[in-house]
Amino acid sequence: MFEQTEFFHQLSQMSPLFWVAFIPSFLAIYFLPSIVASFRNRQHLGKIFLANIPAGFSWIAWVALIVWAFTGKQKKSVEQTAT
Repeated sequence: MFEQTEFFHQLSQMSPLFWVAFIPSFLAIYFLPSIVASFRNRQHLGKIFLANIPAGFSWIAWVALIVWAFTGKQKKSVEQTAT
């Protein structure tokens, strides 16, 4: 059985360069639904972001947020509201 102390020992043996690459990559993937919603100018970006925080622990919820980020309504731009 893999003991907890052995796990932490393995983590301490990893290179700092690994952590510099891993942490931003992990956060980018974890918050991918929020990033997609931001770039696609979605109306419910705040709700997607707030739901993204706990949903990252569940693949089903995370995939649902990705779908919502791609298919949700866009914000009305200033040009659309002025006409």
